[in-house]
Parts: sequence; C-alpha cells; structure tokens
Amino acid sequence: MTLHLPLRAHATLAVITLALAPWPASHAQQAGLTGLPDSAVARIDRAFAALGGPDAPGCAIGLSEQGRPVLTRAYGMANLEYGVPNTAETIFESGSVAKQFTATAMMLLVQDGKLSLDDDVRKYLPEVPDFGKKITIRNLLTHTSGLRDQWGLLGLRGSPPGSQVHSFATILDLVSHQKALNFDPGAEYLYSNTGYTLAAIIVQRVSGQPFATFTEERMFKPLGMTNTRWRADFTTVVRNRATAYSGTAAAGFHLDMPFTNVIGNGGLLTTVGDLLKWNAFLDAPPAALGGPTLVQTLETPMIFNNGRKSGYALGLSIATRDGIREVSHGGATAGYRTWLARYPERGMSVAVLCNLASANPTSLGNQAMDVIMPRPAASPVAAAVGTMTDSELAPYVGLFRTRGSQNLIRTVVHDGKLVTELPVASTPTRLAPDRFRALGQEMIFRRDGGRVRDVLLVSDGDTTRFEPVAAVSPSAAQLASYVGSYWSDELDTRFTITARDGALVMRSRLGEETLLTPAFAEAFTSQAGTVIFSRDARGKVSGFGIWAGRIRDVRFRRE
Repeated sequence: MTLHLPLRAHATLAVITLALAPWPASHAQQAGLTGLPDSAVARIDRAFAALGGPDAPGCAIGLSEQGRPVLTRAYGMANLEYGVPNTAETIFESGSVAKQFTATAMMLLVQDGKLSLDDDVRKYLPEVPDFGKKITIRNLLTHTSGLRDQWGLLGLRGSPPGSQVHSFATILDLVSHQKALNFDPGAEYLYSNTGYTLAAIIVQRVSGQPFATFTEERMFKPLGMTNTRWRADFTTVVRNRATAYSGTAAAGFHLDMPFTNVIGNGGLLTTVGDLLKWNAFLDAPPAALGGPTLVQTLETPMIFNNGRKSGYALGLSIATRDGIREVSHGGATAGYRTWLARYPERGMSVAVLCNLASANPTSLGNQAMDVIMPRPAASPVAAAVGTMTDSELAPYVGLFRTRGSQNLIRTVVHDGKLVTELPVASTPTRLAPDRFRALGQEMIFRRDGGRVRDVLLVSDGDTTRFEPVAAVSPSAAQLASYVGSYWSDELDTRFTITARDGALVMRSRLGEETLLTPAFAEAFTSQAGTVIFSRDARGKVSGFGIWAGRIRDVRFRRE
C-alpha cells in the first residue's frame, strides 16, 4: 500500500532523519528529503513550529508505513542549558504510553501458563485489602478495578510526584491502607495508575525477575529496541535523554523532571524509532513473541458488568479516525508529553515524543497524519445559533452534580453569555434550543416545562448525567460547626479546618491551605476536590469525604 500524498501520490518513500532543529530552510535542504514531497514536509514543520522555535524545548516525530519508517524528524532543544538539540535518536520519557508494554509483559506470562487475566490480584499481592469484591488482573489493565489513583492519593497526603521519591513499596503501602474502592470492579472505567503499578509488581513476583529485566529480555532485546529502558532508578545517567521543561519562552522555562522510581504505569524511556519498531511488531507479531493471539487480546475492549463495551482494552485506547480503526495511547509525566497511534488496516503509525509540558502531541500527531492520510471533507461544524437575553439564559443557570462521582457543573450568566465556572471556566456555544458545546463536549439541558430536569454531557458516544442540586450559603454559625481537626487512616494524614473572614479554610499538616467554597448541602469545593461532610445520629459533624476525579470519598474522621 502506498501513502496518498499531495503532488507525488506514488513516490517511493525513504527514511528521513533530521539531526538538528529544522526550522531554517538550509537544514531541511541539507537533509536530502527525497521520500516525501517538500510541500508535505513543510506542512509537518509548520505544525511543530508553533511550539516556540529552535531555541525552545520541542518534539520528535516518527511516521511509518507497513512497518517501515518513512519519516523521523526532530524539533527544538533537548537541553537548554547546554544548547543540545533534539534529534530523531533523542530519548524521551513516554508517560502512559508505557502501559501497553506492561500489559504485554503480563500477556507473556499468561501465554507461559503462569497466570490468568481473571486471577484475583490478591493471589499475587496479599497486601491488597479484601474489599469484598474480586479484583482481577484484567481489571487492573483496563482501569476497571475501582482502585483509587495513586497520584491523587499521594497528593492529598502531601507527597505528590516531585515532592518525594516514590517506589513500588510506597504504592503497595498506600494501597494496603485503603478501606474502600471508587466503585465495584468491572462496573465503570476510571483511569488508575495504581492498577498498572500493581501489574508491574505482579510481573516481578511471578517471573522471579525485576520488571525491567523481564521486559528487556522478553520484549525490547528481541525487537531491537536498543534505546528503550525503564526509569527504575531516576538517578541513572541516560545518554541522549532530553530534559523535560515547563513554562514559556516569555516567562522562562523551568526543569520539570520525574523524580520517582515507580514504573509500569509510566517510566519508559524510548525514542520515536523504537516506538515505530514496537508498532511494527503489533502489526505483524511473530509467534515467538506471542503471535496474533497476544495482539488480539491487547486490542479487545473491556466489557463492563452490565454488558456495555469500553473504549479501552489492555493498555490501549480503541477508537476510529474517519471510520478507520485507531489503536493509540497518550502520555504525560512531569514535562514530557507523548502520543503513539496505529492504523492497522492502513499499516500506518505515528509516534510523537515531546519534552515541553505545554506541547499537545496528539494534535501534532494528527496534523502529521492529515498529511499522509488525508481526511475526507469534514461535515460543517454546528455554528452558534443566535443570541439569548439574560432572562432566556436564566433557566440554564445552576449547580449540577453526578451522584456516583460527585463531579460538578456550575453555570452562571456573565456579560450576556452562559459561562461555566466548574469544572473549569468556559463559554459554551449555543447550537440549538437547550443544546450547547463546551469543553469539546455537547451539553444538553433537558427540561420539564421551564425547569431543567438534568444536564447531559455527551462525548465520544459516552453520556454523563448531571442532576440539579440546590446551592447553599451557610451562615457563620453553620460554618462554625465544621471547624475542627480531621484524620484519615487511609492516608495517615490530618487536615485542620478553621473559620476565617466568613469562610472555611482547610490546612494540611505541611501548612498548605485551601479555601472551601460552599456548593450544596454539607458540600464545599476546593483545590483538593469536593469536600462532603457527614453527621452522626445526633446531627454533629463527624467527618468528611474528599472526591477528586480519580479518587472518590477518601474518608477523614473528626478527632
């Protein structure tokens, strides 16, 4: 199959490697770009130019067809202090792109007959509490375990990534103290790094080898992925590794490196060339490395307890691009941003690795794919429909929540427009009566007469229902009832709540403070998440739970 490219649709494609940041035209000319038309390469260059130029951190990209690289190219700097440019051989950290490698390691053990995906994780990890519901290895790998995310828990405890060096032992200890799950295993999808860290530990215990050794011997070495390794010790010197940064050229860049020894959920160091080798393996897996059965299992979406199909398989997201199957995963660790995608029926792959926190590798990769795999003419995007007066917008104003996760939407009218304050600030675009577009999702207000019955957020076929909830404005006496010291056995940490200037302030044991803003009855929003208080039989405040994205109802009892 040939790539359908403008100007030279049947060109012979050669490997293109650019060692230096390619913005100056002379660099591109010296590279001998004979595989892709200059116009195609220029379009890809323009997409990456928006990152900030050759003196800023940047990215590397690789494209392949039928298992053969057709373009590898790099932009920007790998190290700003020494003026070292990114190249196609620069090593980046891959973030959660690593999860498919952990899932594959587990599948190799399945094919060795040493475990089953439906085994109870407590068979190998007795440290995991008995929650009264069986958590399987499959649950770990499909984000359906219900286990709270390790990074969210550590953040609440005051030791998030970057503040403390974490290890496998840290995560096992954290999990061992949990008293509840986010939900019953298999009932929902909710991304959890915890599951993949535990999966890596299981691989170690079952194989009898360090996780990094097992994957090196069984996966990386046989596939010729010579530039790929795990960041098992963050202090190890790695030649040709890009330093990760956050910030901007105007405000200044800052080092943003991962200082953790936790791997399996992330922590894979690699190059775009090695990732293309990996995708070539997935396109044509040899029997010695598991064969088609292994790949088919990796790409089979999880089925929930209610029979509904998830969009996530084993370390891979399964979707479509204009009707063409897309198997992909993105990643973010510290200042690294990544995306890896395959289009098996077209035999095409794209890998994007960046060392700048503000980079969007998924968008950049899609722009590159637009060049080599043009999209059909897009249907017109629904345009805004007229304007509305404040009185017409008034029915849409309110506070709405999901009962299962306590996620909130708050809408207000500002300067004649409907505005969301939660989960983030945005200005929805009106598409039709009772329909808006906000944050890349369709927002549908369903009404009984003039009153909003519920709000539906629709994205990629998934619908989340939010119910209206009455906002509150507690009196000073009511606020005073929440003042006190609260302890969590699950996190081994304490929060102190005080009243100050007519508001509640929550203070951690490290002295960090966050304002508690009233939401609905007994509930407040904060930077830590939604805090929902509970009362005992006498009506006295007895504790609270924190709900924050990937962690739900982490309990604190009043001391």
